[in-house]
Amino acid sequence: MLNEFASALASWEWDVALLQEVPPWWPPLLAAATHSSERHVLTSRNFGLPIRRAISERNPDILKANGGGANAILVRGPIHDQGACRLTWWPERRYAHAALSDHGWIVNLHASTRKDELARRDVERARAAFPDAYLFGGDLNLRGRPPVAGYTWLGGNHVDHLYGHGEATFEVLERGRLSDHPPVRVTL
Repeated sequence: MLNEFASALASWEWDVALLQEVPPWWPPLLAAATHSSERHVLTSRNFGLPIRRAISERNPDILKANGGGANAILVRGPIHDQGACRLTWWPERRYAHAALSDHGWIVNLHASTRKDELARRDVERARAAFPDAYLFGGDLNLRGRPPVAGYTWLGGNHVDHLYGHGEATFEVLERGRLSDHPPVRVTL
């Protein structure tokens, strides 16, 4: 599955990729395959990671998202700094994660699930932690076009949204069996 994912990611045109819930050992390998820089932060389901990794590498369908989780930012260019803000500890550890690129701060998050008010709280905490981002988004777990103070909605699909400043176009890419969320490409 890693090779298939890396091949698809390498074949698309992009400067920045925001990934949520990827196995924690993938980001360095994806960066190498896509000739990019990466930073990642561990999120949920990482207790006993060596065992989870061993099972997931043999058959990723057994554990699925329980194979271990990380949010990753890939940049085709240098990453000068990074930051993170823990949004929740329970029931799942959630982070807003940021990387400083030549364009500015890029913020990636995976907000809480099940209740809109929890997802909105996570989005607001992330926005407050990184108020001047060039790009802000990820799996917000909010439908529609939820407003984020200080940002313009640039594009999205279902619960995945990207925000920034100015005009943009977006498209939803074909995912095949690579993810339960289709990738969204935004062009600024």
